[in-house]
Order: sequence, then C-alpha cells, then structure tokens
Amino acid sequence: MYASYFGLKHEPFSIAPDPRYLFMSERHREALAHLLYGLGAGGGFVLLSGEIGTGKTTVCRLFLEQVPANCNVAYIFNPKLTVTELLQSVCNEFHVAVPARDGVPPTVKDFLDPLNEFLLQAHAAGRNNVLVIDEAQNLSAEVLEQLRLLTNLETSERKLLQIILIGQPELRSMLARPELEQLAQRVIARYHLDAMTPGETEHYVRHRFEVAGLSRPLPFERKALRRVHELSRGVPRRINLLCDRALLGAFANTQAAVDRKTVEKAAAEVFGTQSAAPPQWRRTAAVLGLGLAAGAGLLAGAVRLSEEAAAPPPAIRPTAAIAAKPAAAASVTAVAAVQEAPKAPAAPAAAPALLHEQDEAWRELAQGWKVTPGEGEPCKALQKEQLNCFSRNLNLALIRELGRPGILTLDAGTGAPSYAVLTALTRDSATLRAAGSEQTVTLAALAARWQGDFATLWRVPPGYAAGAKGPSAETLEWIAARLAKVNGSAPLAGRRDATALKTQLRAFQLAQGLVPDGQVGPLTFMQLNRVAGIDEPRLRTEP
Repeated sequence: MYASYFGLKHEPFSIAPDPRYLFMSERHREALAHLLYGLGAGGGFVLLSGEIGTGKTTVCRLFLEQVPANCNVAYIFNPKLTVTELLQSVCNEFHVAVPARDGVPPTVKDFLDPLNEFLLQAHAAGRNNVLVIDEAQNLSAEVLEQLRLLTNLETSERKLLQIILIGQPELRSMLARPELEQLAQRVIARYHLDAMTPGETEHYVRHRFEVAGLSRPLPFERKALRRVHELSRGVPRRINLLCDRALLGAFANTQAAVDRKTVEKAAAEVFGTQSAAPPQWRRTAAVLGLGLAAGAGLLAGAVRLSEEAAAPPPAIRPTAAIAAKPAAAASVTAVAAVQEAPKAPAAPAAAPALLHEQDEAWRELAQGWKVTPGEGEPCKALQKEQLNCFSRNLNLALIRELGRPGILTLDAGTGAPSYAVLTALTRDSATLRAAGSEQTVTLAALAARWQGDFATLWRVPPGYAAGAKGPSAETLEWIAARLAKVNGSAPLAGRRDATALKTQLRAFQLAQGLVPDGQVGPLTFMQLNRVAGIDEPRLRTEP
C-alpha cells in the first residue's frame, strides 16, 4: 500500500521469507559458522539457541543450503514425539525401509536395526549423516536420552550420526539438568543467537529499504530508529512488524518520514504497548481511500509541498552537491527534501569538480592505495602492484557491504559521462572526491545521476593468475587461511580438503551477500581481505 509513496518497488518489511532480503549480522554469521563446524566434527551434538524471531530458522535454512552433496540430511520440525515416533520420523527422513510385522506394533529395535545398517552403508560409501531437529525445546527428556543413544552408533573411527538441535533458550536449561548430563557432555559446539545491537538494527532496516529500491534518504528519523530498536528489542521479526506498521501510519498521515511518535503508535497496535494510545490508521486509510492510485496522488501533493518549502537550496550537506536534473529528480527527492531543506535560503553552491576521463578516476582511486600508476593505461600499470581493476553494476547495499572506495560513473546515459570516487556512504548521503576536492551529496541527488556503475581495486592473493581454470595451490592455501581466521578454526589443507573448503567458501559468500557458488572471484577476494582485517582503503560509513 505505501511502497510507491516512499519511492519503493516493494514493501520492505514483509515477514514472509524472501532470499532477496537476507541480512546476516555478525551474530548470524557466527551461528552459521558453528553449524558448519559441527558438520565436519565427526559426531556428537551441536546446539543453536535463541529467542523467538532472532533468526534461528533463517540460519538453519542457510546451513541446509551449504550441506555438501556427500551428506544425507534428516530434518524434523515438529519434535513433540514419543521415542518410537521420533525413530520412525528419522527413518522416514533418511528413506530407511522398516520391515512391517503384521498385527504387532513396531518397537524401538525395529527402527534402530535398519537405521544402524543404513548409517554403516553410508559411512562405507564416504557419506556423512546429519539429523537436524528444529524447535528442540519441545523434546521430552526421554526422547533426548534416545537421541544420545543414537550417537553411540559408531565405527572404530568416528560417530555415524551428527545431531543438530535448534531451539529457544529453554533448550539450554533442559540440557543443564542432572539427568541429561551425559548428553550435555557430547555437545561439541554451542551458540546462543542474541538480538541485534542498535547499530545492527539500523543496518538491518537500511538493508531492507535498499533491497526494496530506496533511492532517497531513509524515511525514518534518527530518534525513531532508536525507538524501533528499543521496542523491538533488536529481534528481526519484531522489527519487521513494527517498521511495516509505522510506515503505514506515516503514509496514512501523509508524513514525509516516520517519527518517534509514529513508532510508538505502531508498537501500541502490533505489540499491545500501553505507553501509547491505539492508532486509528486503518480507519484513516479507509476514509482517505488509500491505495496505490491514491498514494500516488498524495505523493504529488507532498512534492508540491516540499518544493515550496525547500526551494531554491539543494538538499546537500556541508560542501557542494552534484546538481540533480530537475525533471528526473523531482519524484525521487520530493519527500526527503522537506526534511533536509534549510530553514532559510542558502547561497547557490559552486559547481562540483568532476572527472571527465575514466583513467583520471582510476589514478584518483589509486592514491588511496598509496600507488601511482603513471602514464599509460592505469589498470595495466596497477597489476604490477598486485592490484586489479574491477567494474560492475552494483546497488548501494552491496557497495556498503564491500566497504571500499570506488569510482561512480555519473550521467552514463547522456553520452558524456563524468566520474568521481566514492569515499563515504552514510545513512542519507555520499561523499565524492574528484581532482583533489570532496563534496557531499544526498542519496536522492546521487540517484538522479547514477545508474549503479561502480569500479574499484582489489589486491590479488599469492599465486593468483587471471584467466586460469582454477586457483593455484598457493591461492587455495591463502583462501583456507582466510576462512580459518573468519571461522576461528584450523585451516583446511587446500586441495586435499577441497569439498570441505568449498562448503566453507559457499557459507562465507552467502553470509557476505554474494552468490554462494563456491567459486572465488574478485568480490569474494575483496570480502576475504576485509573480514580478515587486511590493511586496505575503507569506505567511511559514519557521518
């Protein structure tokens, strides 16, 4: 209903799972790393706990996507089962045939014998077996004890079954009981998924807006964002519910952005908070006839209002702004401009310095790397410094995730493009450098002249050869060492552990917002360097 009003292609806070909106905080990445570690640990239990709505199921889904092809997986979502029912479910999930006995109910042994035989055959064929139980806080003590006995199925070399328990905090309390001490001793890895911090909450909100197509300043005031974190307690599902209702409220009241009061009214409706009176947005929406068409009309009204309030100064921060094309920018910047316009007219800003040759932009970017490409083609000269050029059409969400300066191509469709180096990216502005000077512009002004063309530099790893069919042994060792540092584990042994290394790499790519194909390309190399703390130029993200 409110998407077009705020300049969005989609509503950003649906609680339906959508892979486009995947956001992995550091906590989610650590949780995923623990599950993947357990996958190769050779038996026992792995425990993942967390409050309702913190993202346990999301992490579990990502984990299941990373399970290698040589692994059999059984997944049980509803564990309110008896011991016999549990074993039957496990056999069903593993597609283990259980002989029927006419007129006689099956016993535990009827399931255990064929299950054990299946696990032994899988082990002999070089396959691993993993049992994942979600909502494990619903398991009875009797069933948990039977699960412990399942981990007794083993050869002289290793356990035959790896069990992953995922549940709410009560699960940790259950495993602390004296009668379950033997099971607790078999937990080889455990992780509790806490709620997000205030900074992570803001990053999460911004990420969903950018994926939904936001090209203007964030339609949440700072105080409103802080209140979102307080009322949602940093839980992603609660954030979605609260922000969705707050945007509906701002839309119904034709507000340019969500303020603190709107957030509190939204909380009163979705959480039953007592500190605010129940909002009347649904009734207001009905009276106003709010829909997509009416939303467009309200937006037009907001445009006229903002033009009267904001003209003539451009929406910029302290230095000169890139002059937006009036016709193209009006619909994009209208609602945001009313927030950022100064109260009194300001002097016209000087025309910003921009570069008109891409080679000049590469030389400007290279200065941040403390290298000078000299005359000739910069990218060819930079290869001697172990730096490669990279160009692709990217969105702001991924550029923010990469966290490195890069070249923006402006006015690409005019036939006379210009260039500037992006050095900072905050919640509502971008700072561009060209010819030794910097200017800060609103994201709305930037969107009017930039269509996503982004170029940057990345440092190649040891043994890297462009165009090679695959990474060299030296490069594989470098990748394994970087992933080990990220995961806090011992490095895998290059080609010898190729399958496990590819699994780790896919998990890393997925956590970094990249395509999880297990192949190493420039974006993966960039992120490996960034998270490993390699000294490289960084994009400023603070105001």
